[in-house]
Parts: sequence; C-alpha cells; structure tokens
Amino acid sequence: MRKSLMRMTLRQLRVFNEVCDLRSYSRAAEEMSLTQPAVSLQIRQLEELVGQPLFEYVGKKLYLTEAAEALQLASRDIFGRLENLDMQLSDMQGSLQGQLKLAIESSAKYFVPHLFAAFKRQYPEVMLSLTVVNRAQVIRRLSDNRDDLVVMSMVPQDMGLEFLPFLNNPIVAVSRPDHPLAQLAEPSLKDLESHTLVVREQGSGTRKACEEYFKEKRIHFDSALEVSSAEAQRECVVAGLGVALLTRHALSLELAAGTLKELPVAELPLYRSWCVVQAREKRLSPVAHAFLAFIRTERAQISELVKRFDGHLRTG
Repeated sequence: MRKSLMRMTLRQLRVFNEVCDLRSYSRAAEEMSLTQPAVSLQIRQLEELVGQPLFEYVGKKLYLTEAAEALQLASRDIFGRLENLDMQLSDMQGSLQGQLKLAIESSAKYFVPHLFAAFKRQYPEVMLSLTVVNRAQVIRRLSDNRDDLVVMSMVPQDMGLEFLPFLNNPIVAVSRPDHPLAQLAEPSLKDLESHTLVVREQGSGTRKACEEYFKEKRIHFDSALEVSSAEAQRECVVAGLGVALLTRHALSLELAAGTLKELPVAELPLYRSWCVVQAREKRLSPVAHAFLAFIRTERAQISELVKRFDGHLRTG
C-alpha cells in the first residue's frame, strides 16, 4: 500500500464525502460549518496524498474523477465499518444503538416511517436515516452500496440481491367522485382507456408495474399526463385532470374525506409485494440485522399497522 494513503485523516474523508454528495465546495462548507478555503485545503491535501485530481469543473458543474469515485467507495466502506463497530460495542454493553440507513421507493414512504416507529419502540436508541427516491434511483443506490437496506417492489433479478417480501402493495384506480367513471357500477380497464391517465415519471416503480400490466391486458390510453410525484398525481385527479393508478397506502386521507373515489375496476387491485432488499454479499450492521429480524417475526403487527393506510372501497 502507498505510504501516502496511510496519512489520510477521517476528517479529510468526511469533507471529501460532503463535497461528493453536494457537488459543491461552498455548500459542503456551509453544511460542515467550515469556510470554503478550509474545504478547498482539505481536498487539495487529499489530492496530494492520492496523487490524482479528485474533482473537475465542466462549465460551472463539479464532477467526480475516476479516482474520486474509487475513493468515495473506499471511504463509505471505512465509515460503514466504524459505524458497525460502534453498534457492536453498544450491543456488547446490552443496548442496540446506531443508525439504520434505509432507501425506499417513494410509494413506500406512507407506511415505512410507521414501520420504523414500531421497530424503535423495541430499540429506542436506534436512529433512522431515510432516503426517498424512485425505483431507478433505488437500483442505482443498491449498485453503489449506499444504504443498509432498501424497500422496493419488483426486485431486479440480475443484480445478485437477497430480498424478503413482507407486505402487499395494492395499486388501485381513483378519480374524482363526480367523474363519469365513478358513476359506473363496475368499470373495466377498457372503460378507462378513453380518459386521461395521470402517470408518474419514468423510473417510477408504480408506473413500471402499471405499464407491464396494461401491456398484458392490451390496454392503450388515448392521453397521459406525466407528473413527478404521487402527491402531484393525487392533486391532478382531485382537480379533474384525469384518473390515476396509485398505491392504496397513499390514499387513506383522500378516500376517507371523499375527495377521491376508488373505482371498483374488476381487474384491480394490481398486487405487487413490498420487499426489503440487500446485496447478497453485503455484511449487515447489527441494527440492520435487528430490523430484518423484526420484519420476519412481527408480520401480524405489520399487518395491523398497515390497515390504517388501506383505504376502503367507497361506492357513495
């Protein structure tokens, strides 16, 4: 090993990771309560130890060099091992402590905080770092080993992943209560075709599941309106801009208030399973192990917990 690498400090690596995450020296300085010259100095010293530049500007945008990408992976491993050591030491003292780093598909954000809250009642000293992204970004984070665990549906089969299905994800059709489709006793998917479908952006897991199902059923919509979040989908439907297919977990308040109506489409709900996922070779921290064990052993509690998000079919 190069002797120069042994002179790296954890502080330098922390500053480096902050610049990587924020793609900005000034924002990294603000986040760490440092001056920008101090951040620049730490990066310059790190580049001298590595023997290569770590960042480059193209226009006004900051990019990681190949050396920076390699160093980023190594530094995440270093900090991950230190955090794991901290958890193990806490475990030896009889209390589970540390941070659980979870990345979740955006449709899972309605119940995962409540799932973690139930887990935290058993392990009150565990903290949560939660990142909400779409399916494409979850897959990218899995490839980069950014998180302890991820929660997603439709797990890729070609990435060497281990996964545990633990909850049904019912995808249903919704409209305004005064929409023409809401007046039908039992509309079919074919009945939806002539109406505008409000859809999520490319990369969304719910959109992917629906598109595959539409292809299987030979359903083709006349028009579609693309938005970037489930919240925007709901608001567009409430505004009368179309109908949408959404996870029922995201609709409990609107269904209860009567601002949206679940359409009793014969071919729906479309069920996909929420899964907790990890890379097959990943060494899990004690906190991540405990969270997995909680999900395996507390199925009844999880089922009861999620009932509050499972809006009931309304015909009025």
